[in-house]
Amino acid sequence: MQKIIILLLFISYFINLQAKEEYFLTLRNEKVNLRQGPSFDYPIKLFYKKKFLPVLIQDKSDNFRKIRDHENNSGWIHISQLSKKKAAITIDDNILIFSNPSIYSKPKAILKKGRLCKIKKCKSDWCYANVGKFKGWIKKNSLWGLL
Repeated sequence: MQKIIILLLFISYFINLQAKEEYFLTLRNEKVNLRQGPSFDYPIKLFYKKKFLPVLIQDKSDNFRKIRDHENNSGWIHISQLSKKKAAITIDDNILIFSNPSIYSKPKAILKKGRLCKIKKCKSDWCYANVGKFKGWIKKNSLWGLL
């Protein structure tokens, strides 16, 4: 019985080591190539033309990272094209930007679905962001690109 318990603990330890930790980065440049595989030899699947677009990092291979975007496109991007700056995309229509992190504070603007928000800081359920000429607080559950 003791051997079985030790074996199960050993197996669960290695399963946890192999679990991939996903995290978000943003695109560094205005034009970034998404490739079918982790090398410049692979063909380009599509071009991104939006700087600071958030992408979910799912895997890595040498200097390439496998990513997924907010539209579920996936592929490989070279690490030189990625940045640690924080940004998010609105996932619903009619998202409000507030002057303070509370739904009872003054609304400043209404955002449509798919709007890029540059994130300055986050508190538990709120993030302070720049969106065009507006600055304010947005509910975190309305954004894609943050963990």
